[in-house]
Amino acid sequence: MDLAYSKGIDGFSLNIGRDDWQPDRVADAFAAATGTPFKLILSFDMASLPCSTLADGAELRQYVEQYHSHDNYLRVGERPLVTTFGGQYCQFGQPTVNEGWRRIMKTHLTEVHFVPSLFVEPSTYSGLSSTDGAFSWDSGWPMGNYDISNDSDVAYLSALNGKTYMAAVSPWFFTHYGVDSYNKNFIFRADNWLLVERWEMLVQERDHIDMVQVISWNDYGESHYMGPIEGAQPHSEAWTTGFDHQGWLDLQQYYIQGYKTGQYPGISRIRIFLWGRLHPALEDIPSDPVGKPENFRFTEDFVWAVIFLPDEARLNLSCGENVIILDLDSGVSKVRLPVTNDCTPTATIVRESDGYHMLVFTPQGYNWTTRPTAYNFNAFVAASP
Repeated sequence: MDLAYSKGIDGFSLNIGRDDWQPDRVADAFAAATGTPFKLILSFDMASLPCSTLADGAELRQYVEQYHSHDNYLRVGERPLVTTFGGQYCQFGQPTVNEGWRRIMKTHLTEVHFVPSLFVEPSTYSGLSSTDGAFSWDSGWPMGNYDISNDSDVAYLSALNGKTYMAAVSPWFFTHYGVDSYNKNFIFRADNWLLVERWEMLVQERDHIDMVQVISWNDYGESHYMGPIEGAQPHSEAWTTGFDHQGWLDLQQYYIQGYKTGQYPGISRIRIFLWGRLHPALEDIPSDPVGKPENFRFTEDFVWAVIFLPDEARLNLSCGENVIILDLDSGVSKVRLPVTNDCTPTATIVRESDGYHMLVFTPQGYNWTTRPTAYNFNAFVAASP
């Protein structure tokens, strides 16, 4: 929590499913937050939790009653914020989804501010009196082989007509479980600096978007984690070991301040952020029993770079035989470098007036290979000190 707060993150959304260890971890989170400014909310994972009867909803109501008055619970006005992952089919024994959620979240219960992520057309929300807004989980990625846009935001804002809108931002998505496990093996497109492009949209639309949820802090299974790799993993070690993502936290902090204040902070020192896959997207790897991830053609072979400069300078970015040299203005620059052969990227910032090398960054472990032994579409992320 201290690390997240130091990077501009105000709180955690606690994803709660049916596993029997989860109530204890929720209690631990609220205990850890006590006495700090860090906020927490409940997010019910309706892809895990049952929701066909009123009895199924009792557990959700119990969580709300137990934690809504905690000093660290995030409120909208005076009401505790509650969200979900899914729930578009939940009726809790009632005639309709709307009546089901109204019975569980709005009847004989502490009044909550209910902003679920239902995977429905945004226009559906205009007929859901049980909700106080919407969280668009899918808005964090393009849902096809194209770059991110604000089309989802526009659709939700139109449908909600002034109700709360929570947008999503995420840096990546790759999951690689076989049919004998969770049976999830696919990517979402994250090319062309997805994290930065999405944040730039959110900063531009900040007057209309009430809040932003970063996906995620520690979802290792889907490779969009930004926090440290620690604790138990959902059998995702094969693609997360050695793939620290905390560089994205530093990068994102710049945009969080822009979103909160409407003005980006000044850049006082050179920073270089590099990320990307470590093997070709089209490579065939017969030894991997899970197989190629779906949508593997949605991504191209590049090193993605973001450069922070307090003054104009020259960038030399190379990986093996591929080299790009650019004169950059002060501020933030986005650069990409194609990769074709085994190599390790190096980024050098040169002062143009005298050729002085102000920063040379060759991240340890960033090794692109054309001979991988397993499909790993996770991102290797590196940030200069």
